[in-house]
Parts: sequence; C-alpha cells; structure tokens
Amino acid sequence: METYSYKKYSQDNQKALATWAADCAEHVLALFEKAYPNDDRPRHAIKTCRTWVRTGVFKMAEIRGASLAAHAAARDAKENDAACFAAHAAGQAVATAHVPQHAYGAAYYALKAVAATDPVNAEARTAKERTWQARRLPQDLRDDVLSRIIVEKNGNRVVVKINKGKGF
Repeated sequence: METYSYKKYSQDNQKALATWAADCAEHVLALFEKAYPNDDRPRHAIKTCRTWVRTGVFKMAEIRGASLAAHAAARDAKENDAACFAAHAAGQAVATAHVPQHAYGAAYYALKAVAATDPVNAEARTAKERTWQARRLPQDLRDDVLSRIIVEKNGNRVVVKINKGKGF
C-alpha cells in the first residue's frame, strides 16, 4: 500500500481554504437547522472556524471539540441525509484549522447535502452548487482543489468523491 504525505499549504492559503470551507458548510447549514432547529453544534463549528481564521489563535481542544460535536450532530441526523451531510460539512470546515485538506471534505459534504435534497434533480443542483463553490475559492487554489472533488453521474445517481491520490 502506497502512502502519501499531505501537500503543504502556507498559513495564508490554509486560512483561505478554511474560509472557503466555512462558506461551503454555511451555504447548506439551513438543511440541518430546518430539521434540527435546537441543535447548534454545526453552526458553532462554523463559528469556531471563522474565529480561527480571524484571530489565528489555534486551540486544539476547541477545534477538535467543535469538529467532533458537528460530526456527532451528523450521526444524530442519520435518518435525514441532507441534514446529516450538512452537519458533516461543518465538522470538516472547522477541522481545516488543523489539516488544510479537511476543506475538501466541507465542499464534498455540502455537495452531497445538495444532491440529497432532490435526487431527481441532483445533477443540476450539484452543478450549480459546485459553480457557487468555485466562485468563492481563491483563483490560485481553484484548479488544484476542484480537480480533487469529483462529481459524476452513475446510472440515475450523482456520486461525489474526493481524489486523495498523490499530491493531496
């Protein structure tokens, strides 16, 4: 089995990726909050991510706690795919403070959330979401990041994947 080391990002690029990841997660957050209006764990994760970007203060316990809480909210929402994926997007976004590649996960789960809202029109909806995501990603990161997030049609389903191969 081959192992790869993660691509290194500058702190400025990591913060840009974190901002983008928070934007992606926040864009689908209503899918979670509509179904679970009293659960603020995903929103708190996004807020924690934005605070790290703004201040640069990294507290592992805080970042990890917010991420794990958002992922726990996703597990609690497992009967509602769109809400579940939206909460996972928030958990991935805040984790970008620790590992930049988690930003890919935020976009990935946001796309999955959008696809889950309307499976019949998932192809058009995910294409629109991906365009929205691309416009918010800094130009110097756009090609590399978007080349790793794959959206494809498989029969009558839309499949979203992350290519974690060499150079990830």
